[in-house]
Amino acid sequence: MGAFLVHWATVALALFATSWILPGVSVASIQALLIAALVLGFVNAVVRPLLVLLTLPITLITLGLFYLVVNGLAFSLAAFIVPGFEVASFLWAVAGALIVGIVSFFVGMFAGDSKKK
Repeated sequence: MGAFLVHWATVALALFATSWILPGVSVASIQALLIAALVLGFVNAVVRPLLVLLTLPITLITLGLFYLVVNGLAFSLAAFIVPGFEVASFLWAVAGALIVGIVSFFVGMFAGDSKKK
């Protein structure tokens, strides 16, 4: 349960940073931010693996670049589901997914260092 809460907080922090950095991604309230982080985690855990499997041939042909499109689709789906979490266009969704991934990586890296010591 503790690992889930840490991951949820990490995604929420990354989503907040993304909405602050990118003008095409906005979160209306803290409640919307927390729900969006939960939905984004669910979409990434359930829907994105199915999308990756279905788009594997085109991802291989494009040498992995199509994976950015899959991440953008997952990000757009989360924005579609959660009221108060808005993405202006698909390109903002791709950029938002990229920023959330980068921020989550660095936050997780620093959080992981404290557990190993």
